Amino acid sequence: MNNQQGNNADAAGAADIQEASDKAQLETGLDTVGADAPAPAPAAAPQAPLDLTQLRCEKSCSRGLAGWLASNKLSLAISSYQSGRVYLVGSDKQGRVSFFERIFERAMGIVGNAQRIYLGGLYQLWRFENVLRSNEIIHGQFDKCYVPRNAQTIGDVDIHELGICSNGKVVFVNTKYSCLAELSQTHSFKAIWKPKFISKLAPEDRCHLNGLAMVDGKPKYVTAVCKSDAVDGWRDRRRDGGVVIDVETDEIVCEGLSMPHSPRWAGGKLWVLNAGSGHLGWVDFATKKFVPLAFVPGFARGLSIIGNIAAVGLSKPRNQRFEGLQLDDELRQRDAEPWCGVQIISLTNGDVMNWIRFDGDVTELFDISFLPNVRNPMMIGLRTPEIRDLITFESEIAKEAVAP
Repeated sequence: MNNQQGNNADAAGAADIQEASDKAQLETGLDTVGADAPAPAPAAAPQAPLDLTQLRCEKSCSRGLAGWLASNKLSLAISSYQSGRVYLVGSDKQGRVSFFERIFERAMGIVGNAQRIYLGGLYQLWRFENVLRSNEIIHGQFDKCYVPRNAQTIGDVDIHELGICSNGKVVFVNTKYSCLAELSQTHSFKAIWKPKFISKLAPEDRCHLNGLAMVDGKPKYVTAVCKSDAVDGWRDRRRDGGVVIDVETDEIVCEGLSMPHSPRWAGGKLWVLNAGSGHLGWVDFATKKFVPLAFVPGFARGLSIIGNIAAVGLSKPRNQRFEGLQLDDELRQRDAEPWCGVQIISLTNGDVMNWIRFDGDVTELFDISFLPNVRNPMMIGLRTPEIRDLITFESEIAKEAVAP
């Protein structure tokens, strides 16, 4: 590809981890948040818990992960609002797992494929486009290069999961206003649905609506921590108030859950993460009950399914918010410590096939998306020279007709 490639792979934010190693330290240059340096906070403003540019993070993975990703021609996109990162995980030509990361403040819902990625952030919804052709690579190793092409400002509505409709519109979970929403040309958002137990649109995060399942290109199921219609009411219903709601009928199709997240329709089943108990499972529509398939050692949030394989995101329980749930008992019974990372799980038998683990300052993930037909992806950051120098174009200039 004809572009300027003055930065080496490390300067671009990439790092490789030897498949055979049990643990490796990521050493990479990172861009900072935003097109300009962030303005100093007012004296009275609380300090951020983490300096996003100076995180200590060690990553380890199962020995078979690189081979599994390569043989299936898959990569993963992972978001972490706590670290303000998007992590792209693929495999390189040397048979190693490749980690690539970029800073996007409060990175939340993420969905993508080989050509396009959407990401919800602190107050914007981002669209990234791959600029490489099928036979091109950049920096000698990356087969996809996702460039931020659009960031629509929606304000801090506590955006959670995203869905892409068959007409191309983006639907997102607007958690602060307890509704599903679309982008608006003139306003922060266009509300398209709310649970029938929510009496009005208000910036009160009443039920903690959080997850979205798309079926046939339309929003079909959502998860909520409870049915509260009072400001911040969900915090008192974390243990067993969780519900799954059918968007088309307003029917509650599953109840009695503990902080459910990430509903996904696959293989004729509605899969859900019952985060408060640490289980991946599915909904029995006849009984409106959750049927667990596999226990995962962490607060389960972020789910992507391809075929009969699921990628499940795990976070370490946060003080107060995630404590006092069944997950604590489940971990004690198994003599296990909570993880931050990803487990690749068979939906046939619930076995863990491969895994990624984050240690250090990164303790929480939010969402995951498989990227089919992607071997080793990278992403352009907001404060690297590449965002200025990597220029591609398409042309509609026709050749002039030549007179005979």
